[in-house]
Amino acid sequence: MTSFRSRLLFGLVTLIVTVLICLGILLGQLFKDFYVETMNKRMEKEAKTVAILLKNESLDHIRADLQEMSEALSSRITVLDSNEKTLFDTGHVAHISDEDHERIIRDILHKNRLNQFSIIEKADDVYYYIVSFSKDGQNAGYVVLSSPTNSLKKVTQQIWGVLISSLGTAIIVIVLLGLKITDQYMKPIEAATKVAFELAKGNYKARVPNAKYNETGMLVHSINRLAHNLQEISKAQEMQTDRLHTLIENVGSGLILIDRRGYINLINRAFKEIFHIRPVDYLYRPYAEAFAHKEIVQLVNEIFMKETKVRKQMLLTIGIERKHFEVYGAPIIGTNDEWKGIVLVFHDITELKKLEQMRKDFVANVSHELKTPITSIKGFAETLLDGAMKDERTLEHFLSIIWKESERLQTLVQDLLDLSKIEQQEFQLHMETVDLTHLLHEIAIMFQRKAEEKGIDFRMHAAKSIYMEGDANRLKQIFINLITNALTYTPKGGQVEVIAEEQEEETLVHVKDTGIGIEEAEIPRIFERFYRVDKARSRHSGGTGLGLAIVKHLVEAHHGHITVKSAVGKGTTFTVHFPKQARRD
Repeated sequence: MTSFRSRLLFGLVTLIVTVLICLGILLGQLFKDFYVETMNKRMEKEAKTVAILLKNESLDHIRADLQEMSEALSSRITVLDSNEKTLFDTGHVAHISDEDHERIIRDILHKNRLNQFSIIEKADDVYYYIVSFSKDGQNAGYVVLSSPTNSLKKVTQQIWGVLISSLGTAIIVIVLLGLKITDQYMKPIEAATKVAFELAKGNYKARVPNAKYNETGMLVHSINRLAHNLQEISKAQEMQTDRLHTLIENVGSGLILIDRRGYINLINRAFKEIFHIRPVDYLYRPYAEAFAHKEIVQLVNEIFMKETKVRKQMLLTIGIERKHFEVYGAPIIGTNDEWKGIVLVFHDITELKKLEQMRKDFVANVSHELKTPITSIKGFAETLLDGAMKDERTLEHFLSIIWKESERLQTLVQDLLDLSKIEQQEFQLHMETVDLTHLLHEIAIMFQRKAEEKGIDFRMHAAKSIYMEGDANRLKQIFINLITNALTYTPKGGQVEVIAEEQEEETLVHVKDTGIGIEEAEIPRIFERFYRVDKARSRHSGGTGLGLAIVKHLVEAHHGHITVKSAVGKGTTFTVHFPKQARRD
C-alpha cells in the first residue's frame, strides 16, 4: 500500500510540475515577446525623433545633442546621407567594429526597400532601427539606431529567474500538501485494506483502529462493522458445524455421503467401526470402487436412476461375521431442484435379527442337543430296569454310558449358563496384569499329554514375557477352547502350534493346526451358537457347539477381536487380537 501512496504522490506532483513548467515556458515567452515588442516600438520612436530633429535642424548644430542622446539611450546613432555615406556616428556601443557596422547597415538597406516605414532587424546580437529623413521634400539620408541585445538578455534572465523560483516554491508547497493529503486519506485506506486482507484470510478478529479520519470515517466504520458481522456469522457457522459434526460422528448408525459425481465425501465413525475400514480406502473415491459389497452398489445405482428414497434390509459379510442392516438411502436435492448427491444410513439390526432368530431356534437347538443324551440315559435306564442290571458287566457298561451322557448334558447346560452370563450387560471381567506367556505355557502343559496320546506335535512359541491387562481365568477359557478344537480336528501325525507375539499397537496369539480345515463359506458362521462344521464328529467328540461363541464374546469383552484363516485339508489358524493398554507397575 505504501508503494501505491508513493505512486499516487509522484503522479500528482509530476502532473502539477509539468503543468507549471509548460505555464512558465508560455509566460516566459509572452513576457519576452512583450518586452521585445515594447523595446522595438520605443527604439522606433526614438529613431523617428532623431529623423525629425535632422529634418528641422542642421547636422552640425545638433552633433552634441545627438551624442548626448546616444549616451542617454544606450544606443549608437549613425546618420547616412542618401548615398549611404556616413555623415555622423556616435561611436561603437557593442562589440562590432565600424567597418562591420557600416557593412551590416548597407546590407540591410540593400535587402529592404525603405519607404515611409522604418526597418527593424537583428544582426550579430544588435538591433538595428533605420528610419529615413528628408529635407525640403526630398530624401536626405538615413538615421540608424543600433542597440545591443544585452538588456534583452538581462530582462529574459530576470523573467526566468522569477519563474523558476516561483515554480520551485510551488513544487515544495505542492509536495508538502500532497504528503499531508495522502497521510490524511491514504493511512485509513491502508489500514482498511490490511484489515480487508486479514478478513479474506479468515481472521475475522481484525479491526481498523478507531480514529477520526474525517471523510474516510464511513469506510473505517463500514469495514469494522463488516468484520464484526463476519465474526458473528463465523462463530454461528462454527457452532453449527461442531454440532453437526458431533451429531454425525456420535450417531449410532453408519452414515455415508456421496456427491453428485458418485464420489464418497464423508463417512462417520460408526460406519468405520462397523465395517472395520480405513477412511483412506473410501474417501474421495467412486462408490463403485470403494464398496466391497455388490448389494450396496446396486442400491446406490437404483437411487441415482430413480431419484427416490429406498429402504432395504441386507445381510452382509464383514470379516468373519455376517451382519444384518437396514439401509436407508435418499437423494439430496438442493434449492431449484439441484441434484447434490446421496446419503446412505446403515442401521445395524444384527442383534435384533439374532434375538428374533434365537426365539425361533433356541427351543429347536436346545431340544435337539438335549435329545441325544436324554434319549441315551432313558434308553439305557429302561434296559437296566428290564433286567439287564442283574448282569454286572452289562450294568457297569450301561452305567458308565449313562455317566458320560449325564456329564455331556451337564457340560452343555454349563456352557449355556456361561454364554448367558457373558452376554449379560452387568458381566464384568476381573482385570489384572497377566503374564500371557506364562499363562499359555500352563495351558500347553495341560494339553501336552493329550497331544502325545493322539500323536500330534504340539508346540508353544513366545520369545519373551508378554504382559497385558485381562482376566486370567477368562483368558484361559479362551485358549483352552481354541486348543481343544485344534487338537480335536487335527488327525494323527498333525501339528498344533500356539504362537504369541507383541506388536506396536496390539498383542497377537495364533493357534495354528494342520487339521481338516473349514470351507470359506462357513467361516462367518462358526461363531454362531450350536453351529458345527462337522456335526457328526463334533457330537462324537463331546462338543456342545457353544465353545467358539463363548470365545468370541470373551475376546470382545477384552476389547479385542478374532480372525480366522483356513483351507480345507490344510488346516486352520485362529488369531486373537488384544489392543495394547497401559501396563500396571
